[in-house]
Amino acid sequence: MKQIIPPTVCPACGSNLELINEQLFCRNNQCPAQWDKKVEGFTSTLKIKGFGPSTINKLQIQDYSEIYQLTVEDIQSRLGSEKIATKLVAEIEKSKSSKLQELIPAFSIPLIGRSAAAKLCSVVSDVEEINESTCSQAGLGPKATENILNWLEMDYYPNQYRDNLPFEWKNKIVEKKEVTGVVCITGKLKSYPTKAHAQKVLESKGFVVKSSLTKDCNYLVNESGIESAKTQTARDRGVIIINNIVKFLGEL
Repeated sequence: MKQIIPPTVCPACGSNLELINEQLFCRNNQCPAQWDKKVEGFTSTLKIKGFGPSTINKLQIQDYSEIYQLTVEDIQSRLGSEKIATKLVAEIEKSKSSKLQELIPAFSIPLIGRSAAAKLCSVVSDVEEINESTCSQAGLGPKATENILNWLEMDYYPNQYRDNLPFEWKNKIVEKKEVTGVVCITGKLKSYPTKAHAQKVLESKGFVVKSSLTKDCNYLVNESGIESAKTQTARDRGVIIINNIVKFLGEL
């Protein structure tokens, strides 16, 4: 059997490879192959259309800031199409309005995806408010916290992302409304023309509206008066039956 000899240098950049747990890693932060993947993830997350693997490879981007330095002329000279170049520049321009919750997952930080970003943005109003305390407050685990703090220390601050990338890096914290109750609507309504209208009113008063009678429902709207199986189940569970939404809300 012919012996397979693993490579010792990265085929993309020529840097020495590091063997960890039988896997080879290139530690060169400027490796073009790594940057192709970073740019692919970045543009995909921010929904910048037109940045497929072939296009990214031809553009030879070596830093996120280079995306925003591209002109129609630059792209046309590398891709050979003014039409494509014009579309790409328009897509890049649109991405400048990306919010912090969209930005955080775009930098390929391990364990920091959309869910972690949403949690962070529930407690911070600026990227520079991210620290061990706010990560804990957001409910991030130790490893995810370590990863994003490392990113801030090793990438965000040293590479001056705030100055070099055209984003605000700010976030408007949406205050969570206190939940008044969980409501299910059944049958035809008399107090509102549509269920959608009734739902909007109920939600404005702090109610969560469900489409089915789940176990957490404590109210059932039945304005028709028909004793359906759903209504009987609600009674058996001790769920409060609402016969008129307007009257019910007026009594709160």
